[in-house]
Amino acid sequence: MEKKIAIIGAGISGLLACKYVLSKGFHPIVFEARSSIGGVWIKTVETTKIQTPKPAYQFSDFPWPSSVTVDFPSQHQVLDYIKSYAHHFDLLKHIKFNTKVVGIEYEGGSDEEIGSWSSWNGSGTPFSSQGKWKVVAEDIQSHSTEVYQVDFVILCLGRFSDVPNMPEFPPNKGPEAFHGKVIHSMEYVAMDYKSAAEFVKGKRVTVVGFQKNALDIAMECSAANGLEFPCTVMYKTEHWNVPDYLPWGVPLAYFYLNRFSELLVHKPGEGILLSLLATLFSPLRWAFSKFVESHIKHKLRLAKYGTVPKHSFLKELNSCLIATVPEKFYDKVDEGSIILKKSPSFSFCEEGILVNGETEPLKTDLVILATGFRGEKKLKDIFVSQTFQDYILGSPKEAVPLYREIIHPRIPQLAVVGFSESVANLYTSEVRCQWLAELLYGTFILPNIKDMEKDIKKWDEFMKQSSGEYYRRSCIGGLHIWYNDQLYKDMGWNPKRKKGFFAELFEPYGPSDYLPSSRSN
Repeated sequence: MEKKIAIIGAGISGLLACKYVLSKGFHPIVFEARSSIGGVWIKTVETTKIQTPKPAYQFSDFPWPSSVTVDFPSQHQVLDYIKSYAHHFDLLKHIKFNTKVVGIEYEGGSDEEIGSWSSWNGSGTPFSSQGKWKVVAEDIQSHSTEVYQVDFVILCLGRFSDVPNMPEFPPNKGPEAFHGKVIHSMEYVAMDYKSAAEFVKGKRVTVVGFQKNALDIAMECSAANGLEFPCTVMYKTEHWNVPDYLPWGVPLAYFYLNRFSELLVHKPGEGILLSLLATLFSPLRWAFSKFVESHIKHKLRLAKYGTVPKHSFLKELNSCLIATVPEKFYDKVDEGSIILKKSPSFSFCEEGILVNGETEPLKTDLVILATGFRGEKKLKDIFVSQTFQDYILGSPKEAVPLYREIIHPRIPQLAVVGFSESVANLYTSEVRCQWLAELLYGTFILPNIKDMEKDIKKWDEFMKQSSGEYYRRSCIGGLHIWYNDQLYKDMGWNPKRKKGFFAELFEPYGPSDYLPSSRSN
């Protein structure tokens, strides 16, 4: 009997999951709340482009069309590329559009029985003759609901949409005290381009945040208002936002995306020799970071604007916080149409924003909070069971506890793809979907629950050490090859994807190296 696999979300991870489970003969049902595929790429700020160069942001078996000649394609080009991929592999017929999953509930063993298992799902295998998932889906247009029973669930919910991260304020110091308007960047992005420009036109706008979304929105406000109504970008922490990926003319990938670069970093599960090498190479690790930082400081003149970060570039990479600075952003700062303002904390008053340590309010008409999203809440709320809600979040002092960033050891017949971040999320999701398809097919079984939890703890300790306060982003950015090696070894595939010793050590790794049929054995 054909196994039914529910895939929740038709963004990049959902499409990859669909393609790979199909390749193993399973029957996927993809639930998508919107009317289109593409996830976060369905709607963005008008000027948004991909964050990583095109060769690092592509499907392994479906290269970009020759008509796309730029290194950083636009939102429209990315969305067209994703749609072409779905058409090429005939995925659309498996997707239920305008269908929102409002809850999933496991029907099988009791909480007590599941809690007593020593192996995931009781056996270490992905399917059970007794356990099923009940998926409750609502038709967005008719508001009718339908219940589906499936053998396995793959959550591809994404972490950068739907649930905004809203700052908290003391009583009477939040947006309710402000006579202007406060919105989250999510609301701004949802507008069509013309409406967004009209919305900010003639207003004193303050954008809160210093990541990609904030910088893009600030550029659009600057274009709409110029010097008449400068846009203020208020931020708490400086970041190593990059002007390009060629520090002093050398591709960044040669510093951080090859095996040699990972020899410089301590890794979870490393042996004595690798630990010794990482320690011995620590001066080189420091030098790489300083080399890249010097390029960024020089090209963007960060010292002039007081925006030199206090942490290293390597920490930025390890936290998956690197963003590309929009072209001519600092020219706008120079001319005065964008004003940078650092503030550890702020609150609202009638006229605008009260910046910590300042007596005069920052007079504002509109505040756009580019403060990110709460992806972990989306994961939690999809479960009906309070027990599973508690399991998926884990401890507030730890990253979301997923083995290989995919499987929760104590939640049966379920996987998560696309929550943990990397420097190139597309092909990281593809490798995970390859691994998951082989797990479902029975190519390998998982370790027992205790061993999985030990491995999760090692990775959590690594993330805390490498990412500091950003550890809950679950970023594998500094160790993506080491991470992929673990998955390929699980599948019994050769993790070394290059030809020759020096190529293996020094050539950057990218999507084309992870073609499933390439050097698998």
